[in-house]
Amino acid sequence: MKNTKKLKNAISDPLFRQESFFERVYEIVRLIPYGRVCTYGAIARFLGASSSARMVGWAMNQSHGIKPPVPAHRVVNRNGLLTGKAHFSSSDEMEQLLRSEGIEVENNQVKNFLTFFWDPNTELV
Repeated sequence: MKNTKKLKNAISDPLFRQESFFERVYEIVRLIPYGRVCTYGAIARFLGASSSARMVGWAMNQSHGIKPPVPAHRVVNRNGLLTGKAHFSSSDEMEQLLRSEGIEVENNQVKNFLTFFWDPNTELV
């Protein structure tokens, strides 16, 4: 009985819920195909948390070094802007990774964004 109470308290802890949300984000990001990009908002909507696009961004900021790897470079903002690029080891690493997958980038923005956009809300249902 005492252990059950501890477990309930742990589950209700915001940090536990945050980590759980981050793990779900990582699972979706790992599904983004090579040569495609997704948005923070599309991932949040797929997870049933449409107002949590910023939380998806925070998850991406924490994803470096996680195993299996999380291709955070494939997640951009709703306009295709590389808003997460500051969290890579160099200021152009995100752009270089996208270019290596055949995605055109100009002025820190995915060119022809809709051509490369992968939406889990339509692709995974």
